[in-house]
Amino acid sequence: MNKNIAIVGAGFSGAVIANQLAQAGYTVDVFESRPHIAGNCYSERDAETGVMVHVYGPHIFHTDNERAWEFVNRYAEFKPYVNRVKAITGGKVFTLPINLLTINQFFNKTMGPAEAQEFLQSLGDKSIENPTTFEEQALRFVGRELYEAFFKTYTIKQWGLHPSELPASILKRLPVRFNYDDNYFNHKYQGMPADGYTALVQSIIDVPGVTVHLSTAFDPADKGNYAHVFYSGPIDAWFKHEEGRLPYRTLDFETFRADGDYQGNAVINYCDDDKKYTRITEHKHFSPWEKHEKTICYAEYSRQCEEKDVPYYPIRQTREKAQLELYVNKAKNEDNVTFVGRLGTYRYLDMDVTIHEALLTADKFLETAKNGERMPAFTIDPMA
Repeated sequence: MNKNIAIVGAGFSGAVIANQLAQAGYTVDVFESRPHIAGNCYSERDAETGVMVHVYGPHIFHTDNERAWEFVNRYAEFKPYVNRVKAITGGKVFTLPINLLTINQFFNKTMGPAEAQEFLQSLGDKSIENPTTFEEQALRFVGRELYEAFFKTYTIKQWGLHPSELPASILKRLPVRFNYDDNYFNHKYQGMPADGYTALVQSIIDVPGVTVHLSTAFDPADKGNYAHVFYSGPIDAWFKHEEGRLPYRTLDFETFRADGDYQGNAVINYCDDDKKYTRITEHKHFSPWEKHEKTICYAEYSRQCEEKDVPYYPIRQTREKAQLELYVNKAKNEDNVTFVGRLGTYRYLDMDVTIHEALLTADKFLETAKNGERMPAFTIDPMA
């Protein structure tokens, strides 16, 4: 029986699947086109400041998923970390997500929870009964003033689209709170790996039977050399973009350093159009248990992803979903290839979801191998 497995991509998807299958007795080759592991979660220490930098932008681990949390804690020490985001709009600093402090500060009031909830309801556009777009969702539930201050311009900078062109589901991920809780996330487990994400992925992938090939692309023509291939690269790239390139947003970072503390917080959003960047992240604050005399920051710019760029956020509008469906149908006709992860399924995934889906994919493969069944092209339906 051929027990050789190829995994394309050494991010969380590839590392977790490699870990699980190697422990089950398979020999695993991991092919990574970049010169490092950990994908966009890659972190390294800045030589000048000593700060642990999230090289492709900040990643904060937050989850309610017990299995994903137990898994990552098996391979790294996690330090408590709460993401407290600030936003600058109209020349003033506010707290996100919108909470009781934000509402009172913005409207210069001193309302309690019930009063603020009633006040916000009075601002909402009652004529919008069933919001279908981001803009309608915002106008219906927070009113025009908060929408234009915090969401409208920021969204245009982030997505390159007017909020009237985006689905309402995007805004549903941004809660409004009628208390003073400024924790950006609302999950049971939140933290940062003490030694960075690269060390975490290295620990996950560092098991007998796994060989990592850095700066090495995988040729789909070589899939016959393996019992199965798990592919976490862009799904359209596997098929040589036969149906055109799936669009993504990408990020550019303007890096700068300073003495001491630059902005006093890890993340500050810039919601107005006078700044072309969406936010500034100060990386020393992502490791508050460390002390550094100097600091390093990223000013973050979002734009359309070009051919040579690093893809970040899939754009899943109607046209893109139709294009994706063509690739999904092609994938289902592939033998012994499973498409995984953010790029392989063209979905925005948080780290915990990526890890949990990778664990489920490994479970499914071991089950099908045991029962002599065919491993599907997807364990999670990309069109759902």
